[in-house]
Amino acid sequence: HQVGTFPLPESQLDRFLMRIELGYPDHNAERALLQGVDRRDLLNTIAPAMQPAELVTLQAEVRGVHVSNALVDYVQALIDHSRRSNAFVAGLSPRAALSLLNAARAWALLSGRNQVVPEDVQTVMPGVAGHRLVPRLNGVPRTSLELVANMLDSVAIP
Repeated sequence: HQVGTFPLPESQLDRFLMRIELGYPDHNAERALLQGVDRRDLLNTIAPAMQPAELVTLQAEVRGVHVSNALVDYVQALIDHSRRSNAFVAGLSPRAALSLLNAARAWALLSGRNQVVPEDVQTVMPGVAGHRLVPRLNGVPRTSLELVANMLDSVAIP
């Protein structure tokens, strides 16, 4: 936590699709940041990555990415494991399950596939679930990301 900030309640955290941590920049990147142009001035020189209509088209394509019944079984098994596990204060919500599936669809599309595979779910799981799961302090303290990795190892792919 930083001074002046407060953690969000679980109900609000659940509304964020992903939490991605970038960490600190390496030495050279930080030096370029320190010696470069003011970041606010750079905003005027940044070209858009895509137009709004292109984003809407991609969102529609993501919804069209196929998800097999076996893959839905896998997602449900992961969600169920989080709910039954004594490693977490509470398990993943239905909203988290939908987010996991939608993020996996998007990852599959970005990977050039029109069908979700278990590896897509495994790739996006830490970003989708890490901020939603609160570790229960029983034994050795572990981060929620370590526990998510543990969960992926514990749940068999159908």
